[in-house]
Amino acid sequence: MKFRTEIKCQAVSKKLDHHSSLVLLGSCFSEHMEEKFQYFKFNTFANPFGILFNPKAIETAVRRCVEKSSYSKDELLEHGDIWLSLDHHSRFDHRDQKQVLDNINKQINLGYKAMENASHVIITLGTSWVYKWKEDDKVVGNCHKIPQKKFSKELLSSEEILESLKLISSLIHSINKKASFIFTVSPVRHLKDGFIENTLSKSLLHKAIYELKKEIDVSYFPAYEIMMDDLRDYRFYKTDLVHPNEMAVDYIWELFKETWISESSKEVMNDIEDIQRSLAHRPFDPESDAHKKFIKKTEQKIEQVEQKFPEIEFHKKRK
Repeated sequence: MKFRTEIKCQAVSKKLDHHSSLVLLGSCFSEHMEEKFQYFKFNTFANPFGILFNPKAIETAVRRCVEKSSYSKDELLEHGDIWLSLDHHSRFDHRDQKQVLDNINKQINLGYKAMENASHVIITLGTSWVYKWKEDDKVVGNCHKIPQKKFSKELLSSEEILESLKLISSLIHSINKKASFIFTVSPVRHLKDGFIENTLSKSLLHKAIYELKKEIDVSYFPAYEIMMDDLRDYRFYKTDLVHPNEMAVDYIWELFKETWISESSKEVMNDIEDIQRSLAHRPFDPESDAHKKFIKKTEQKIEQVEQKFPEIEFHKKRK
């Protein structure tokens, strides 16, 4: 007897390994994925503008990075006693205007370098709904809890999303011809928009990616479908009943690993996990001979992995 449907991900040819350079862009789910990649010591760079949910906001971030287009003071907004950018996540917000600009423009330079050298770009789309700043009718990346009357809310069409995704890929390819693209739709439901509105929003994202695949060589990973059709139970959600919990993220990651990561890297990932667990171990007696032997053995494992993969570094994480 079967009690659930299981998603079978399609095999891919351009797999990731520890020689790959990854750029992750988009919703909060992209940051969950980055945490997994970082834990297993892949070379990653994520979200130079912070978490972004809609395709137009991601497009703005990519364009500014690719064009090395720094922000100026007149592009910032003062709200209360905080300076902010409507293109950026609130993690850039600060009372010091110069610090905001410095952080933003530093990330643009880092973003350019990461996109220029990326072997794979993973883009997670969250929603088709966008907010526009009424003063200039521009799509924003974040509303920063500014009163909603300052914004208008619109639903992008699948054609508009498609054009945005094409522009994102062409911008990155203008500085990096070798980059491969993996698109996915976030499994996080945007229920604040409404149940029906969330379904409509996600369907438009799917339609645009479907049409994009007809025109250019991109891949799709079904994170949304895994959550909706495979897991399909509220025990896989956090208490807000919207975001996938740790167990769900782990499950989706395992399917991504099976599909996208090379066999050679899967083997070294087992060694890395063993090392990470050892590094996280808290001894009862740090001065004991047994613990000193444990540390020495862990150091030997680290040395073996770093010799095999010079791209992997553990020493930066160690204190």
